[in-house]
Amino acid sequence: MKARKVLEGASYDPDTLKTLYQAFDEAWAAISHMYSSDHSSEWAIEKARFGLANATLAVAPLHGKDVEALKDAALQHFALTSSGPGDPAEPISN
Repeated sequence: MKARKVLEGASYDPDTLKTLYQAFDEAWAAISHMYSSDHSSEWAIEKARFGLANATLAVAPLHGKDVEALKDAALQHFALTSSGPGDPAEPISN
């Protein structure tokens, strides 16, 4: 998945990367229902995952290896910077 590649490319030690992956996965599990394939296109889902990965990286320096704090901060950052499901910029499929 492209979103995990964003995390993979970060310059962190293996233990910190493991924390980032876990926080990202838990954060995605918390919001993925809002992006189910019934309501969103694959493009919108990937866009949301990419945004959440970037949000996770943005807050990583502030939360170290605390998975729960990192997950919560990533979700908050994502909520503030994302337009959410049904983004009007989403391409219309025919």
